[in-house]
Amino acid sequence: MKKQWFKKSAVTSMVGALVLSGILAGCSSGTGGDGKTTLTVWGMGEEAKSLPKIAEEFEKENPEIEVKVQALPWDQAHDKLLTAVASKKGPDVLQMGTTWIPEFASAGALKDLTPHVADYPELNPDHFFEGSVETTKYEDKMVGVPWYVDTRLLYYRTDLLEDAGFKKAPETWEELKEAADKLAERGEGKYGISIDAKEQSLSFMFARQNGAELLGPDNDPKFNEPKFAEAVEYLNSFYKSGAAPKDELGIDIVQGFRGEGILPMFISGPWMIKLINDQAPELEGKWATAVLPAKENNLSALGGSNLSVFEHTKHEEEALKFAAYMSKPETQLKWMEMTNSLPAAQEAWEDESLAGNEYYKSFGEQMESSQPMPVIKQWEEIAQTYLKSFEKIYRGGADVQKELDAFDKRSEEILQK
Repeated sequence: MKKQWFKKSAVTSMVGALVLSGILAGCSSGTGGDGKTTLTVWGMGEEAKSLPKIAEEFEKENPEIEVKVQALPWDQAHDKLLTAVASKKGPDVLQMGTTWIPEFASAGALKDLTPHVADYPELNPDHFFEGSVETTKYEDKMVGVPWYVDTRLLYYRTDLLEDAGFKKAPETWEELKEAADKLAERGEGKYGISIDAKEQSLSFMFARQNGAELLGPDNDPKFNEPKFAEAVEYLNSFYKSGAAPKDELGIDIVQGFRGEGILPMFISGPWMIKLINDQAPELEGKWATAVLPAKENNLSALGGSNLSVFEHTKHEEEALKFAAYMSKPETQLKWMEMTNSLPAAQEAWEDESLAGNEYYKSFGEQMESSQPMPVIKQWEEIAQTYLKSFEKIYRGGADVQKELDAFDKRSEEILQK
């Protein structure tokens, strides 16, 4: 999810401004001289570099199809997709960041998969976590299929918490604050938890845990209401008490987690498991993951990527076959082995590699209580605007209610665009 948070221009204005003629001729798929259909797949980021390996397995099962994979950096992918929409020439199958779905679906770029579920049962939304299915919806259409997911939960040093008198992970907001304050009492330069102020979903996640609505039925903002304000006050309390550092400490989170444990607790996604195991092997047996502590609930943020079929594909059947193949639990487990990306198919979580892994098991549990951020075009701008407001609160000491009143008003203006 973090890979997708950068500034975007609107699809509709781009479509209206671009007059293109064959600019993407090299991207379009067709039929090769050997009679095979060439299917073009666009993948984003580092994990997309592993896509050709999976594509080879697909080709073995479907010898009449040749898959051509193009890996795009996340910071270039958005503009490349805009160009594809404008020209109606692009890939057959494309990776979509969960936050991109509303923008490109509203421009008519993504095929509705609903009519094809009967022929390709692997696409059935019942096979996936409810939260991840939510990210594939636009109006009454299913314009993508969940591919891989991520969510946020608690990482903690079991040994240091036990030394502080906590034999298990904090299960409530009150316990989390108590544990963080206790750990911060170990001495100067030591903290209880890392609260990443630049993680744009964090405050919204905690607000939902407090029972707050982010948006009303008509997408009216509710960011200055009591339950939202209480959540912001709660997060700010970690900075106020010194349990969380206000500034970067010049070390990454793994370095802060190891040794004396300058940062013995933090909230993050599944990619941290491999990083800790690789960079801090000496911590084996001294750390764990746990579902987030709860207030009214323990909802976390859900991210990841979906696969969509380009509306203007000339190879609909082959594209659907590929999307269905990538949706199989066994395929998603292979993908996890290659990239450490968590499967969106619920059945995959019954596999021993996940169910029997103490670190990943918590992610499976948290996925049952995870929701995406609101699936609307304006959410990115709202979230970035919030980060500026939160900085005024935790760093500048601004009054929480006054700042949230101002943020709510700015959000209303953004939503009316």
